[in-house]
Amino acid sequence: MNRRSFLQLTAATAAATALPQLTADTPKKRPLKKGIMWGTIGVKGSTLEKMEAVKAAGYDGVEMMGGMDPDDVARALAATGLVAGSVCCHTHWAKPLSDPNPEVRKVGLEGLKQSLRDAKGYGAPSVLLVPAVVNEKVSYNDAWTRSIEEIKKAVPLAEELGVKISLENVWNSFLLSPMEAARYVDEFKSPAVKWHFDIGNVVVYGWPEQWVRILGPRIQTLHIKEYSRTKADKEGRWAGFNVEFLKGDNNWPAVMKALDDINYSGWAIAEQGGADGPEGLKKLSREMDEIFAK
Repeated sequence: MNRRSFLQLTAATAAATALPQLTADTPKKRPLKKGIMWGTIGVKGSTLEKMEAVKAAGYDGVEMMGGMDPDDVARALAATGLVAGSVCCHTHWAKPLSDPNPEVRKVGLEGLKQSLRDAKGYGAPSVLLVPAVVNEKVSYNDAWTRSIEEIKKAVPLAEELGVKISLENVWNSFLLSPMEAARYVDEFKSPAVKWHFDIGNVVVYGWPEQWVRILGPRIQTLHIKEYSRTKADKEGRWAGFNVEFLKGDNNWPAVMKALDDINYSGWAIAEQGGADGPEGLKKLSREMDEIFAK
């Protein structure tokens, strides 16, 4: 081997060594933005102090609550560099858009509109909305028709502001299947109405990965939440949420594969117990990274 060939071989070997060695076990990088829901943050202090703890724990942003002091929130976001990934409507449980009383629905609608304005001010792309509640006083059919009628009143504002109304699946006895959820979103015939998919909430009666594929591009935002069918069977349905990330029955590899299949690249926001103090926030953040790499 002459000197020229030797130098070429040496350079090629060095270049190959410098490249990361990808294997089947190499964690997959996904374009998910990691956030945490404001109401789950157990750190005491001001808005700024809470956001500083969230930032230090490695999150990209927060899901704020509607109706907060907008100047206080905006200052804290700017100071920490965090991003508002979503705003949760603050009236949808107490003043549901399916209520028989039109005055109650009016307050709920104004709460939705205020949350949309808050989201615009914070730079958040969407507002989380529980669309309706079915109970012994509100029939399924009435919940469907009333809530669609009320939400349609807010769609022009959402389109004007460029903020999505993102409907969440919760335990409200309404929109209990992915096919129905997709149909409900499509009723609005507007790109301003999407879906806020809570992964943990459907485990008790379905498989999240199936919801992901059926809802597809309708999904605006994710709630990352764990659930244990075993605990639910033994201790009651609500006890299923009392489980740490990665120790429940969520099939995270299947969920992540489904998200890959629909090319999801938005916010993934923790709504999970355990964020009690800085160390709890960091633990959840690390566990989310592990979930995202499944």
